[in-house]
Amino acid sequence: MNMKTNSIKHILIAGLLCCGLSTTFTSCSDILDEQPRSQFDPSFFTTKKGIEGGLTSLYAHLRYFYGNGYWLNICETGTDEYTYGQSADGNFKDADLSGVGKLTSSSSRSDLLWGTAFANINTASGIIENGAAAGISDALLAEAYFFRAFDYFLLVQTFGGVPLDLGAGDLKFNTSTVRTSKRNTVPEVYDAIFKDLEKAVNDLPETPRLTGAVTKNVARLYLAKAYLTYAWWLENPKEIPTYPECQRNASEAKKYFQNAYDLSLTAINNPGPYALQPTFYDVNVATNDRNSEIMLYADHDENEKYGNGGAGYGWGSGGSPENFAYWMETWNYTEMTAKSASGAVINPVQREAVQALGRPWTRMAPIANNFIAGGVWNDDVKAIDSRYDATFTLRYHTNWQKSGNSEPYVYGANGLLVGPNDVYFSWVPESEDSKINYTGADGKLGFGEMPGRADFVVAVNHISRKKFPINWKIGIYRTDNAGGLGSKVNGGSPRPWSIAKFSEFYLIAAEAAVKGANGYMSAYDLVNVLRARAGKQTFNQNDNVAVNIDNSTQMIAATPSVITIDYILDERSREYWGEGYRWYDLVRTQKWAERASSYSIAGDGYTDKDLKTFTRDIPAGYYLRPIPQGQLDGMEMTDEEKKAYQNPAYRD
Repeated sequence: MNMKTNSIKHILIAGLLCCGLSTTFTSCSDILDEQPRSQFDPSFFTTKKGIEGGLTSLYAHLRYFYGNGYWLNICETGTDEYTYGQSADGNFKDADLSGVGKLTSSSSRSDLLWGTAFANINTASGIIENGAAAGISDALLAEAYFFRAFDYFLLVQTFGGVPLDLGAGDLKFNTSTVRTSKRNTVPEVYDAIFKDLEKAVNDLPETPRLTGAVTKNVARLYLAKAYLTYAWWLENPKEIPTYPECQRNASEAKKYFQNAYDLSLTAINNPGPYALQPTFYDVNVATNDRNSEIMLYADHDENEKYGNGGAGYGWGSGGSPENFAYWMETWNYTEMTAKSASGAVINPVQREAVQALGRPWTRMAPIANNFIAGGVWNDDVKAIDSRYDATFTLRYHTNWQKSGNSEPYVYGANGLLVGPNDVYFSWVPESEDSKINYTGADGKLGFGEMPGRADFVVAVNHISRKKFPINWKIGIYRTDNAGGLGSKVNGGSPRPWSIAKFSEFYLIAAEAAVKGANGYMSAYDLVNVLRARAGKQTFNQNDNVAVNIDNSTQMIAATPSVITIDYILDERSREYWGEGYRWYDLVRTQKWAERASSYSIAGDGYTDKDLKTFTRDIPAGYYLRPIPQGQLDGMEMTDEEKKAYQNPAYRD
């Protein structure tokens, strides 16, 4: 494969310059922090300082796909959660597989992973080979073992079998230019993943050496997920092809499902510094970032140059290492207009650097099926599950006063007055649709009115590619807005991107239990831990008000007595909606085509309100992403060898 020394060097420098980590491993806050270097080459690995710099870059590389909007797209668009939005370009339309584009080796944004992971894997191998001689402890070396396995796990799920030999031998540190490559089989890659993660579990500490560093339980989470995923691959219930072709022993699947269950329960019973937050809101509210439920994240802060990797001046680059993914799931709410007290027409809800709003791009729209009868957010769920409120921006509060405009009010629905901080527009449940008058209200945006309400409304069964609920969980948050809208609202978010959560142990174990794993907690018991938590609410973020609600009993009563894989997938959607889990969940369980081949949404215009059904072509070969064209172009191999290197579904 094309692993030039200078390419590795370039990526490592980028990591050191952009990651919130320290090459000296010290900071006044005990949070991993960075000091930039001007050069970084393989000989640097012979020193303790060099090894520590390499460890820094392992954390840095997470920013190059987590928080990248195009990576979020390839993980969400085309699933049963998201389709392309009104302003989408080919990156999103190609991924949707609905006939408006074509996913190819040139258009698949899974290239973000391929282009980042192998350099990081090589760095990890360099640390592993040279660390002991440089005086690095087993605990620190275990971080390199973890990240090498972490990247290989993402790669094997995404592309199938991938190379273990980068030019110097299997899992060896390579420093020479190599322009040929051979893909290993899926079992060979998983064998390497298991060995690295087992060593990481053994040697990592229970508690992080600094905030954000990996631990035994972080390694347990990925080892449990790898066991679970490999078990599904072995069982292969839908006969999904793999590549390179190899034998699968379905009888071995049971062992790996059990391993996933046992390891998850070990982590649950030995949580160390990790714990479920008391409410789902607490997990995702920006003022509580880096809480005890978040086990791994791609870190950012408000230091634009180093802490955020930003372009500066408040304008985002739309590229890594910035965290700009939230833009994609945000519609252009700023096009709302209203007549004010003076008669002037103003924007009642303006672009603001707060979690509920932020920079709109309208690239990814949530599929309407999810919000209506039969969907994961149907009206029965909305009534008792706090995750609905703590996942979406459903009510849009006015903020014109923060721009310096002193207008006392604007005219809202039914000619009623809407003041500063009041709600101007709301998404309401499907059951309310019959009460809404959509004629004569706000013709421009297709809003409706309900009797006695000052806010304009649209029922969620009219979600369109143009307007839709924003994913509140991943929204921007800044501490330097100074009471205004925020001068850097167009930039990347300085929030960390959450990658791994303690809650997932419960759903991994539950999924394994559905597949036959045995233990003292059933799938029903495990999902109800999270469902009971979801019934508790101490703050309503859409109303911006403290509440005291406990629907735990109702949530448990609504749990079916027999848990199925489809129900697990529903629960995973409610826990991790729009965060980049979905394509991997559907591919692992081989449910992608079954659950995502048809969806409904309204059109591209603001006044489009009637749902239309769209179909997707999801062939079995697409359960693997294409090897990026850039990789193929860079190899000195014959055309036939390059064709054989590519996954079969993408050979033109």
